[in-house]
Amino acid sequence: MVRWTAWALLIAGPAVGLYALVQSPAAAGAPVKQAAAAPAAVHDGAGPAGFAELYVAAYAQAGAGSEATLAPFFPGARNVVLDAKPGVQRAVQLAAVRVRQTSRGSWSVTVAARLTGAAGKGNKPRSVDRQEASGEVLRYFQVAVDASGAGGGYVAAALPAEVTAPEPGKEPELGYGTAMPADATEPATATVREFLASYLTGAGELDRYLSPGTSLNAVSPAPYTKLEVVQLAERGSSFRAGLAAQEGLRRELRVDVNATDRAGQTRPLTYALVLTARDGRWEISALDAASAAGTTVKGTK
Repeated sequence: MVRWTAWALLIAGPAVGLYALVQSPAAAGAPVKQAAAAPAAVHDGAGPAGFAELYVAAYAQAGAGSEATLAPFFPGARNVVLDAKPGVQRAVQLAAVRVRQTSRGSWSVTVAARLTGAAGKGNKPRSVDRQEASGEVLRYFQVAVDASGAGGGYVAAALPAEVTAPEPGKEPELGYGTAMPADATEPATATVREFLASYLTGAGELDRYLSPGTSLNAVSPAPYTKLEVVQLAERGSSFRAGLAAQEGLRRELRVDVNATDRAGQTRPLTYALVLTARDGRWEISALDAASAAGTTVKGTK
């Protein structure tokens, strides 16, 4: 019996191995599929800034008995007791003026809040008195914001902290030369005036002033009824009045205008335009988003 059992195992061994080899090649060779990881939440400055603005708005009008309205932003607000009368102050305008990432998933956001109902008595600077007399005052609050979980949410780490206004920025140096008073008979100035008049007042067809391939739409409805070009400055030099429109010549201009609306109110505006010469005349090839930055031309201010 022992001899026959040994022979049976010897004969069956290769058959069992062959059967296993035939049955499992796909499983052995196929990569093991792993569960896909949940995508990480993407955070940028816009998310924490918007959250902080909403939080400051709720904080400004919260008061005794309404502490729970802050809990969706700051869970610790459930343990806070407020003395102010709710709804007396309101934020009528909010803007995040600084967003600084302090660590991974944490930000410090400074929010400017224009508050109503913030007037009070006491010794204050006259400028503050004038602001409060108008029913509004501009205040600044700093908010600590943390990312909350993988869903992209946020939570405040504490109550807002009132802070001083940020230091004003320095005036940038622009790469334009001396601005020259506008002369309506000068060809480039005339093109600029006619283009902006069409762009802002709806006078004439806008396309006739544009270079081929340039696509712009007039402001609609037209906000102004009258437009005056006051002065022009040119990138890299003083404005060159009477410059011949040589084919393909390109000029970057900074244009100051006065625009008058239907109520007779005049508003100063500044445009950065690019002019290109074609067929002996100047055409608008770009309406830039901002004036060209750079070092001021030597000898100008």
